[in-house]
Amino acid sequence: MNGPQTREALANEMWRACDILRRDNNCSGVMEYIEHLAWLLFLRFLDAHEEEWENQAQLAGRTYSRILDGDLRWSNWATKDWPADQLIEFVHSRLIPYLESLGGDPLRETIRSVFAERNVIVCASGYNLKEVLVIINGIDFNSQDDIFTVSQVYEELLRRLGSENRLAGEFYTPRPVVRFMVELVDPKIGETVYDPACGTCGFLAQAYLWMKRDERTLEDHKTLQHKTFFGQEKKPVPAFLGLMNMVLHGVTAPGVMRRNTLEENVRTVTERYDVVLTNPPFGGIEGRHIQGNFPVQSSATELLFLQHIMKKLKPRDGARCGMVVPEGTLFRSGAFADVKRDLLDQFNLHTVVSLPPGTFAPYSDVKTALLFFERPGPTKETWYYELPLPEGLKKFSKGSPIQDEHFAEARSLWKVWDAYRKGEGPREACFSEHSWIVTIEEVKRRGYDLTPRNPNRPQAETLPSPVEILAGLLEREREILSIIEELDAILINDKNGGASV
Repeated sequence: MNGPQTREALANEMWRACDILRRDNNCSGVMEYIEHLAWLLFLRFLDAHEEEWENQAQLAGRTYSRILDGDLRWSNWATKDWPADQLIEFVHSRLIPYLESLGGDPLRETIRSVFAERNVIVCASGYNLKEVLVIINGIDFNSQDDIFTVSQVYEELLRRLGSENRLAGEFYTPRPVVRFMVELVDPKIGETVYDPACGTCGFLAQAYLWMKRDERTLEDHKTLQHKTFFGQEKKPVPAFLGLMNMVLHGVTAPGVMRRNTLEENVRTVTERYDVVLTNPPFGGIEGRHIQGNFPVQSSATELLFLQHIMKKLKPRDGARCGMVVPEGTLFRSGAFADVKRDLLDQFNLHTVVSLPPGTFAPYSDVKTALLFFERPGPTKETWYYELPLPEGLKKFSKGSPIQDEHFAEARSLWKVWDAYRKGEGPREACFSEHSWIVTIEEVKRRGYDLTPRNPNRPQAETLPSPVEILAGLLEREREILSIIEELDAILINDKNGGASV
């Protein structure tokens, strides 16, 4: 077979493995069979790397202690012709308990966290598991073609997970949005890249692909593998899926941790990063014990994440961030205005891109925007771009999703704006039907309202669409619920305090 046929055959086998898992009683949903496939691929990938590390140690005259050895080595259990029931028994009683007990170094701790912090999905049928193992054993993890094919299938699975499972949408960002943001932020080798709500690691994986283009030396390779990518994710399953996504894209030791980012007190932050790329969860409500970790307290998760990011960026010129926010963040007052004032004082909010309704369909209709800011501040003026919908389309949807080509004009105009910011082009060239510039004086007059208001629209077109009105109502409703919850907590505390007197 030639190369393309081999890739096609392997991709077909991977999809067949998904079909086998999908018919199993324990893996009926898309979340379950992707998770099961992911941990099997992870162990197979680890085995291939352990062989390589062992050979390197032997050549250097050193000893290497394998993480999985003896009966736990992949080649000793995953290629063995087990009776179906004995295979399932081995996985449940020997393999997973051992993986849950690992520790002592970062890699072992990562593996332990993958398997110990949730109920690992395992096939109900040993026959189904045996069929899937045969397919995975057919993958050559020393072949870049095979790894590329598997990573492409895996990315497609994550996309399906985001589109078919509304609950999964919170940790999957449409890849055209991710690619656009990474391109504008432009991370460089030698810089650290952090996602405080990494989900399935779409931003970190794309940042790696972007930075790898400039890899020239062995030192560059080591830097990208071990010193560049850091992420935190609150929920165990997306944290594992994200770890696997990074591994399949070629980062063997990513710093992806299962952790609630908002539990860190931003007043005592020590670890900081050069670049932040993220789509933090919004719509959630955090309690008082979490809010106490932030100077400006609010129950809205998006506002807490914004404060976290501002503290986690290194105090150096050029430290920068690209993040997704619900558009309500731009117009809300109160605590939101306080944080936006700090953002504009401390950073240069140089770009705001307003995304059309349905960009995150089908799991969210909340209208969103992209913020790009950097050190040093303060902000003097901000370039706005309003991404238009394709002609004839009222909103993006599952059937008509946002694509890379929809960002073509935004990319082109942003390069003009970036050149102007560097003193290399005229200011007038930054304006278009969909782009305009707002000065900090105007933002202050508005009470730190950063809402995109396109001055180029005819007056009749400035009225929001029904979808935008609904999104705004949902945002206002959540704000009211947040206030009610805070009042309720105050009343309960007052009542308890009174009872104890």
